Amino acid sequence: MKHLAKRLFELVLFLLVLSFISFVFMKMAPGDPVRYVLNIDDIAISEEQIEELRNEFGFNDPIYIQYWRWLQNFFAFDLGYSYMTNQPVLVELAERFPATLILTFTSLIVMVLIAGPIGILAALHKNKWIDHFSRLLALLGASLPSFWLGLLFIQLFSVKFGIFPSMGKGTFSHLILPSLTLGLGMSAVYVRLLRSSLLETLGQDFIRSAKARGLSRKRILFFHALRHSLTPVITIFGVSLGSLLGGTVIIEVMFAYPGIGELVVEAIVRRDYPIIQGYILFMGMFVVIINIIVDLSYRYLNPEIRFKEADHS
Repeated sequence: MKHLAKRLFELVLFLLVLSFISFVFMKMAPGDPVRYVLNIDDIAISEEQIEELRNEFGFNDPIYIQYWRWLQNFFAFDLGYSYMTNQPVLVELAERFPATLILTFTSLIVMVLIAGPIGILAALHKNKWIDHFSRLLALLGASLPSFWLGLLFIQLFSVKFGIFPSMGKGTFSHLILPSLTLGLGMSAVYVRLLRSSLLETLGQDFIRSAKARGLSRKRILFFHALRHSLTPVITIFGVSLGSLLGGTVIIEVMFAYPGIGELVVEAIVRRDYPIIQGYILFMGMFVVIINIIVDLSYRYLNPEIRFKEADHS
């Protein structure tokens, strides 16, 4: 319980630092959101109207006053309103986040279905053809950018063969190409990680003791070796899940998928600061919460951690 309270305190501190840094850098970025709001390129707007709107938004105040005002609203669970849609930022993010979460979940399923069997088989059949194939997959995954893979899938399965749609959201078929693009890129890393971790575990003393007790090969693999091997995999998984959520930005734009990534790209183009700030904090909080869950899961996967904490207490 004390460990959880410490991590929650770190979460609040992290969000405060992240909010301040992102707020300052956004204010330093070129571009004026007031001109985008007034659509100055299409309609003649006077400098007086621009200045009036800047005062209304509070842009003429010192930056520390602007940040303090924003921080007070943040602690009241108010992230402000979008400059373009005049909708609450929380509503905008909540409407788009489920689509991104679904895409992330289906991408993880693709990764597990590929990396799990190949990584296990590569460890059980070291230096055989399946092991060589896993190395080739890891090399290709590290070499090919995800956006290039996405363009290749669009060209083959949408343009040439017309099997899957390349844009939009609605049916399960719309998820196949973006999920494959993200999942294949991640699977290459996890194939090698699972293989090396499982090989190390299979050579340890407790595995030899399990074999000496006459346990079946399947039981040793799935109830002893694999469970112990998942600790480093789970560690990387917590980090990659956060990067996956951030990495969907490029894929969502490429496939015109209406998720939170596409929303923030539009906000960056239009200098919609409340959306950008809300996205940064939302994703930062989500990633830290995932890392807390991963940290707590160690106690289940590796009993040694629980024993060490009991000894210290």
